[in-house]
This record gives sequence, C-alpha cells and structure tokens, in this order.
Amino acid sequence: MSRVAAIDCGTNSIRLLIADANGAAEQGVNAPKGGPLADVVREMRVVRLGQGVDATGELAAEALQRTFDATRDYADLIREHGAERVRFAATSATRDARNRQVFVDGIRELLGVEPEVITGDEEAALSFAGASSVLPSPGKNPVLVVDLGGGSTEFVLGDADGVIAARSVDIGCVRLTERHLAADPPTAEQIAAAEADVDAAIDLAAETVPLNRTTAVVGVAGSITTITAHALGLTEYQPSAIHGAKLDLGTIRDACTSLLEMTREERARLPYMHPGRVDVIGAGALVWRRILERLHEVTGGGIAAATASEHDILDGIALSIR
Repeated sequence: MSRVAAIDCGTNSIRLLIADANGAAEQGVNAPKGGPLADVVREMRVVRLGQGVDATGELAAEALQRTFDATRDYADLIREHGAERVRFAATSATRDARNRQVFVDGIRELLGVEPEVITGDEEAALSFAGASSVLPSPGKNPVLVVDLGGGSTEFVLGDADGVIAARSVDIGCVRLTERHLAADPPTAEQIAAAEADVDAAIDLAAETVPLNRTTAVVGVAGSITTITAHALGLTEYQPSAIHGAKLDLGTIRDACTSLLEMTREERARLPYMHPGRVDVIGAGALVWRRILERLHEVTGGGIAAATASEHDILDGIALSIR
C-alpha cells in the first residue's frame, strides 16, 4: 500500500487526488488493472489558467496567481496527509503558453516537485488509464475514451491490452467560448463557426485514430459529467449517479442543445452547475454533441449511446506513480 498525490492542471480547473493504491508503478499508465485507488482527498478548483491563452499565447498574471493560490492549498493537504510520491501534470493551456517557465518555476517553488507539461499523447494515455481502471474490461472490443477539457480534447481508442491510437486536438470549452461564443446565448452564426472548428478537429483526430472501429464510447471530465447531470435531471451534483451512466444519443443531444441555448443566468440556477462552468458549459455541450453525431455517422449507427465516467486523467496520473 502506498499513498500518492496527483495534480491535474488544465485550462479551466486544477484538481488534486490523494489516494492509497496497491500495485507497482512500473505497470505504466496504460495498465488498467492492479486494484482501484482508495480516495483520501479529491478536490477541484476552477482557476481558468487558460484565460486568454488562445488569443494572446501567454498565461495571464491573474490566472497564474489563482493557480498558485490553489497549489499552495494543495501542498498543505499533501503534507497533512503524508503522500509519499507526488506528480503534477499540466496540459493544454500550459503547452500553448510562451511564458510557461513562469508557471513551472512557481509550481516548483510551492510544491517542491518539478511540474510536468505533458504532451497531448501523454494526456490521452493517462485519460484512458484513469477511465479504464474502474470500468469493465472491454476485451478485444475497442472503446473510445473522449476527454473533453478546457483547451483540448483527447480521443483515445483502446482495449484490454491498452491504447491502440490516440490524438489530442485543440478544441475545448474555454477555447471555443473565447474564440466564438461571445453572445448570451450564442447566435446561430457563432454556433456554426464553433461547429466548423469541431468538425475540423475531429477530421484531424481521425487521421490517427480509427474512429470507425469504436464499439463503445466513454466520456470523461467536467463538461461531460455536467451534461450527464443535466440529462439525468439531478437535484444536485451526484458523482455516484453520474459515474457509469449510459445514455442514448438522443437524450445526450437534447441535454447538450438545452445547455447551449440557455442564458448564463439560466445555467447558473441549475443545482448541479459549478459556478466556474457556467460561462463555458455551452461550448462543452456543443463539442460533445458534435463528437457523438460524427461517431454515429462513421460507425454506421453502431454508436447509439455513451457512458460517463467520473474517473479520468487525474486517476491516471495517480496510477502512474503508485
């Protein structure tokens, strides 16, 4: 038994998992087996590190400060709970930023470990490991894990032997909101422009990932779990109800369209909506809706449902150091 701490620093949120785990680290990030993680602490803060990165190419000073403040709190928790190993992984916004060394230096000073700015391929593999660690083994039937983040989305096709193919593309709820969805609610023209970006990104992913081989789809990360909460009509955010929920594409499409067409004030009143997702969930819903429509098309109707998972890259990071 070992206690580990994993931090996932994305474009919209920074998350901490302190967990006890069995199994050897040398199994690697693609190993879905070895025993589940036992959560000690699981926290999430919306810090919007990727604020303006798509337009400016740099991390904003105020976004860096929000992220450093959260990391300081996480460092206290890690010390309090006695984690033996720590891994900090940063993704899309940090990969894209010219001034990312400021971020790296600040995190190192606060946490005492070197933060890793991981590649899109690494992000994809970790997402698959985290999702597959708590789901039934797919056997030889390829399952597509879609990790819909703030700055990027990962498409990871894999089976019981691990990752078959993966691609990270630059579409995410924060990036598309800032790039296209300025109106409240978005206009038809803005939605069409965003969908064109999503279609181009899916085409790019399909150059690497044989999407037509997909036999099942698992969606991870906050946009997808929030959409699932909306589709289920929950009265509060309930991870136990969301995790493993398998919904038909019609139900998911209706939930996505509803969120996309709402005003921000209407979204803010939803009982399961995190305040930090209010302004970007419409873009997340647009991305998820279009991905599922395209998968339905390329599989000849074979994909007619999708499953949501509460376990994702954060779990994959923890599993990689257990």
